[in-house]
Amino acid sequence: MSLPTPQPSSVAQTRKPPAHKPSASGAALGVLSRYLGPLWPKVLLLAVLLLGSVALSLYLPQLVARFLDTAQQRGSLNTLTRLALTYIGIAVAVQLLSAGATYIGADVGWAATNRLRLDLTRHLLALDMSFHKERTPGELIERVDGDVTALSNFFSQFTVRVFGAVLLLLGALVMFWREKWWLGLMVSVFAVFTLLAMNRVRRVGIEPTRTEREASAHMFGFVEERLTGIDDVRSLGAGPYTLARFLGVQRSFFWKAYRAWMARSAVLRLSMLLFTVGYVAVIASAVGLYLGGAVTIGTAFLFYQYMSLVEEPIDQLTQQLQDLQKAGASLIRVGELLNLQSHLTQGTQTLPAGALTLEFAGVSFGYGDGGHGAGNAGAGSDSVDGSSAGSDSAGSDSVGSERVLSEVSFTLKAGHTVGLLGRTGSGKTSLTRLVSRLYDPASGQVLLGGLPTSAVQLADLRRRVAVVTQDVQLFQASVRDNLTFFNPLVEDHRVRAALAEVGLEVWLDSLPDGLHSQLPVGSLSAGESQLLAFARVMLQDPGLIVLDEPSSRLDPATEARLTAAMQRLLSGRTAIVIAHRLDTVARADDILVLGAGRVLEHGPRATLARDRNSEYSRLIAAGQSVMDEVLA
Repeated sequence: MSLPTPQPSSVAQTRKPPAHKPSASGAALGVLSRYLGPLWPKVLLLAVLLLGSVALSLYLPQLVARFLDTAQQRGSLNTLTRLALTYIGIAVAVQLLSAGATYIGADVGWAATNRLRLDLTRHLLALDMSFHKERTPGELIERVDGDVTALSNFFSQFTVRVFGAVLLLLGALVMFWREKWWLGLMVSVFAVFTLLAMNRVRRVGIEPTRTEREASAHMFGFVEERLTGIDDVRSLGAGPYTLARFLGVQRSFFWKAYRAWMARSAVLRLSMLLFTVGYVAVIASAVGLYLGGAVTIGTAFLFYQYMSLVEEPIDQLTQQLQDLQKAGASLIRVGELLNLQSHLTQGTQTLPAGALTLEFAGVSFGYGDGGHGAGNAGAGSDSVDGSSAGSDSAGSDSVGSERVLSEVSFTLKAGHTVGLLGRTGSGKTSLTRLVSRLYDPASGQVLLGGLPTSAVQLADLRRRVAVVTQDVQLFQASVRDNLTFFNPLVEDHRVRAALAEVGLEVWLDSLPDGLHSQLPVGSLSAGESQLLAFARVMLQDPGLIVLDEPSSRLDPATEARLTAAMQRLLSGRTAIVIAHRLDTVARADDILVLGAGRVLEHGPRATLARDRNSEYSRLIAAGQSVMDEVLA
């Protein structure tokens, strides 16, 4: 299986797995050619070091044999000393060459592994939301880090050990043939039989190892979900139940890992049995030849030494075959992820500068329409407990193939702000997801700046459309990195200007290292987090902004501060403000009311507020009635 080159700008979508599973050997060859090919100078140096090490290793037994024969014949002390010193010098050279080969091999291996991890991470980040909704973050971390880490030895040691072992094995066999052809034939047949037998046994471990990796991903997904909801678990007294469920998941992982280890160790047990037989045969032949006067004591010992040199590479091959079992399972799972295809096509056009117009023209959408829902890709798609890893905040949005938006049509002029109102589950969040093209509509068109979103480059669309949600994601990094998303090209003065624009200049001045102060997660209030999110958008300078209930969790004083920053943020830009509280949209130009996925009302806010029969007026009246009851 040759892994495809993931395209950074593409958006991948799950597809059904092929009827047959790709072979581990095909996957190994595909990965080796793709990720080791660009590193060929270092690979060539590695081959030179290995050749030198193998050649010297094959010469060392010759020195031992000459030393023994010279000693038995009572040769001169100078000759023995020279042979001993030569042996020590060559042995040291072998160790240095082997150390150099190991170092270069590790360097090559980790460079290749990091490229694979980067490609896989880029590919997963480009997957659309239907994929991520069915996987927990913990599971994806295990897939990106766990599966790729399982390949680290495959990349860093496989080529070194296998190439070196093959050379050493061939060299040892040649030396047997050089001494006694019939003994060389016997050992060659033995070596071929041993390799074929171990290769056959090796295949037994691939499927159990793949199952082990999936169980590991499920366990990490379970832990991530429970740690994320630790407050609810504690407050509702669900600790014992969670622990019992964790023990069940861990027990499943343990037994699958145990069965995988047993299957992989079959190769080692077979190797030990076969070499016991091989050593007995070679030693018996050497003793018989020596007693018959056909060979000297040195040559007899030479046979034993070369049999050790046959065992050493086959042992290395045995170990690498076990690692190949692990790598084969991980390669198949990684390949399945990289083979996922997309229903979202890549556009070629760019959006115009400045504020963007937005138009929905007869848009209908359901999360099961047109294959938008994630299918089983055979890549560990089952979430822990068999449930979905995520839920749609729009309530009914997540229901099978039911339409969450039906024939939605409206136009938002450039530079205007629309307040998006409606009950929970009315389709507000789904509408904004279509704007940022996390999904495509089942029918109709979404147009930005007069262009269909499907015709716009995804990177350009993501840059020109900014979304600020209620939950602001902060990183354990500096203030600057949190605002620029680790982009070193953004100048510090722009970052400071953005913070000043949202009213955080005093807060910034209070930090010990300014922009480079670390921002521990949880160190900011909800209001400060929202203001930081606004500053991020200021740096991005988009043409359209989506604000998802930005002031829902704030006290009145902080909300007033946030509202002032929001007005500066929205100035000269097109905006959609999702709100449940009507005062959040008190300054919006237009109002759009959704109900059951349909447009109930759309028009200028002031006009709808004066019309006592409008949905907006009824919402204002209902809100006032509730306030009067509270005050009473």
